[in-house]
Amino acid sequence: MDESLIEVNHLHKEFRIGKKTLQAINKISFSIKRGETLGLVGESGCGKSTTGRCLLRLEEATSGEVLYEKRNLLSLNAKEIFNFRRRSQIIFQDPYSSLNPRMTAGDIIAEPLHVHRMIPNSGIENYLNQLLDMVGLSKSTLSRFPHEFSGGQRQRIGIARALALKPEFIVCDEPISALDVSVQAQIVNLLKNLQKQLNLTYLFIAHDLAMVKYISDRVAVMYLGNIVEIANAEELYDNPLHPYTQALLSAIPIPDPVLERKRTPLLLAGEIPSAMSPPKGCPFAGRCPRALPKCHETPPDDKEISPGHRVACHLFCDKASGIKITAL
Repeated sequence: MDESLIEVNHLHKEFRIGKKTLQAINKISFSIKRGETLGLVGESGCGKSTTGRCLLRLEEATSGEVLYEKRNLLSLNAKEIFNFRRRSQIIFQDPYSSLNPRMTAGDIIAEPLHVHRMIPNSGIENYLNQLLDMVGLSKSTLSRFPHEFSGGQRQRIGIARALALKPEFIVCDEPISALDVSVQAQIVNLLKNLQKQLNLTYLFIAHDLAMVKYISDRVAVMYLGNIVEIANAEELYDNPLHPYTQALLSAIPIPDPVLERKRTPLLLAGEIPSAMSPPKGCPFAGRCPRALPKCHETPPDDKEISPGHRVACHLFCDKASGIKITAL
């Protein structure tokens, strides 16, 4: 797990909306080691899904690099991207809209096999049965249509489709957010088991911070297109440094009512700034209860506070602030 499969350097993505520009991702950098799960968390609209789609070139980045085994994906031509599709896949958020209602489950899972001509037609049915067994579905699934399945079963079909080409890297774009709570744990456990079995590498995008901790080796926290903190999962949850990370974690419900009453959550003021006119300084400064004057003027540098734990915050970059941030 020491070798980086993916390295992202200063990835930037803007969308043109009329005469205005929306900044979805602001020059972010991170890496994903082979065989690990990097969790990516943040509020809706912060750029998580756009990041995952840019990594697979489902969206074209404005600038930056995405290195896959040291090769820049953003410079590949159409044929090279077609070949790359066999090594990387995506599991979509909505198991209802991501499956063609006019195709049977068997046709949906087999479609990438036909496109890439990976297996002879005579061997496809046997291979599909193997995939269904891996995701916990019966052989009768093949002849049925998406509307005949529950949400969890549809997501298992989506996972089987993603596994069909035997990829190394999978973007899990909020794969449990549209599912019942009772089903979410089943899908996450399935993804963990498949990772061990097939040596998969995941970018796991989600809102549920508790679930992200359970499945992730490392976690990156995103706010308004910026990665504000990244660390090993245990380190991030035990010692959150950035005020935004602390606010997110303080909002997680605690099952013990006594501990819940004793806890003082970190409350945020104001609203999330518009991505069409992001703040000049730190993107979080307008909502941060610990903001310094400098925070409103100058973007903070990304600083490594301890091995593998990086944070972009003037409270750490500016030693003269005299402010000590403690864990929750």
